[in-house]
Amino acid sequence: MASSINLSLYSDIMVVLATAGVIVPVASRLGANSIIGFLVLGALLGPLGLGSLMDEMPFLYWITIVDPNNVAGIAELGVVFLLFLIGLQLSLSRLLALRRLVFGLGGLQVVITAAALTFIATLFGVGTQQSLVVGLSLALSSTATVVELLSAKRRMSTTTGRATFSVLLAQDLAVVPLLLLVGILASDTDADIAADLGIALLQAAASLGLIVLFGRVFLRALFHLVGSLDSSEVFLAAVLFIVVGAGFAAAVFGLPMALGAFVAGILLSETEYRKAVEAIVEPFKGLLLGVFFFTVGMSINAYEFIKTPGLIISLVCLLCVIKIIVLAPLARIFGIAFPKALEMAMLMAAGGEFAFVGIGAGVAAGIVSPQVSGLTLTVVAISMALTPMLATLGERLAKQLSKTERGPELNEIPHAMTGHAIVIGYGRVGRVVAGMLERHGLAYIAIDSDPTLVSRERRAGNAVFFGDAGNNNFLKTCGLSDANALIVTINDDRATDRIIDIVRTARPDLPTVARARDATHARHLYAMGATNVVPETIEASLQLSEATLISMGIPMGKVVASIHERRDEFRKDLQ
Repeated sequence: MASSINLSLYSDIMVVLATAGVIVPVASRLGANSIIGFLVLGALLGPLGLGSLMDEMPFLYWITIVDPNNVAGIAELGVVFLLFLIGLQLSLSRLLALRRLVFGLGGLQVVITAAALTFIATLFGVGTQQSLVVGLSLALSSTATVVELLSAKRRMSTTTGRATFSVLLAQDLAVVPLLLLVGILASDTDADIAADLGIALLQAAASLGLIVLFGRVFLRALFHLVGSLDSSEVFLAAVLFIVVGAGFAAAVFGLPMALGAFVAGILLSETEYRKAVEAIVEPFKGLLLGVFFFTVGMSINAYEFIKTPGLIISLVCLLCVIKIIVLAPLARIFGIAFPKALEMAMLMAAGGEFAFVGIGAGVAAGIVSPQVSGLTLTVVAISMALTPMLATLGERLAKQLSKTERGPELNEIPHAMTGHAIVIGYGRVGRVVAGMLERHGLAYIAIDSDPTLVSRERRAGNAVFFGDAGNNNFLKTCGLSDANALIVTINDDRATDRIIDIVRTARPDLPTVARARDATHARHLYAMGATNVVPETIEASLQLSEATLISMGIPMGKVVASIHERRDEFRKDLQ
């Protein structure tokens, strides 16, 4: 009896799984970027690569992608899961706090960049409607690539990370009007586009409002029920149902699936189940995003590049330069120091995954021609492959510019002191530590590597100095030999290790207090020689316990004594 199994489907899935599970991990072990690995292998094993030789060499059937549609659905879920996790990291209050950068800086970047790219496309002889869709699609950067790069370096909480994330969020939201615009252009070329787009956006806002209202009522009750069953399998099924279900609900209203998942993530971030959900979804996100970038790589037409390499390289450079020229000055206007603004612009200079969504919708609607689509998507895919290199170059340029373009506040050096404390990092944690030192009449010097923050704090009269605390000579300038204590408040593991190592070599007697993420990180810092370590997770649990005991009527003195006793027990265990 003939087999009813769709061999081409399973063959294509096996190629992708082999790429994700074998080839890319080996490349990563050798130091290659996993995103670039997926892009390159997608181009090599896709129908435009080795797949085009299948008629001459039939054995390639088993090691190439036969039908891109076999993996397209899985790839789309990768973006859906990514946006869900991004939403999970936010909350409505945090989103409102970022509104100036999201709707101001991000909104202006999308509008101005899209207008510039649309105009340039018309100069190349592309029709007005095609140019509009292409311009808007190219104005968007790769959320998946950029967030992955920033997260890998633990830089999401830095000035560059927060501003970049805000612009990316605005770009993700811009996908909605982009897809609505494609629908309007496809349905009636003589319509009042602005009026129809305004109506469509109002309908989209109403649809999202319904999703939010339903989610607020439904989500917490669902997870309360699922959590009471104490079944990891049921919890996993509930999470997958919410992610895919929210995306499906958005799609029913004509919105991108990823936007529905993003809203669901924001709603869940307000609940006590956020960490558990994040742990469940993270492994799926990595695999599905890998599949997505593999399919992006399949859009790279190597033969087209071989025929017209000069044109494609020129278009890639033109795209990156325009986006840098637009975003860097805008970021500067919004108060971001020029080195950080330039780094941010270079990080987002390439095209993004939603260009494939927008232009793909344009092709399906008959607005964008296959020739324009093929050339544009090849440019986008190649530019995405260059993102890690652009990010590294931007970071180096930012560091160099920070050194050469310091304002008068950044050139000031600490004056000679004795018996003082050195506070490394003047963010939220560092400011509290410095404030407590002041309250008790103790002298301190604070160090931070963010020039914008240092300039602002020095103008406010605070003893903050710009510099690299991982530099032995700079720490000596800050009076390391005469200090009475050193406090490390930064959230950067490598930098913290470097500082502890310098201090233990130069001043093994100096009391050194360091911030740690959790118990594992705390043990590591104690092993390096830190005098005292404060793990964030343990300290938060102790403060919660203290508040709970007091609210339940236990006397304050007894509570404080027991908390101190428990803290000492933790400290002995960690040491």
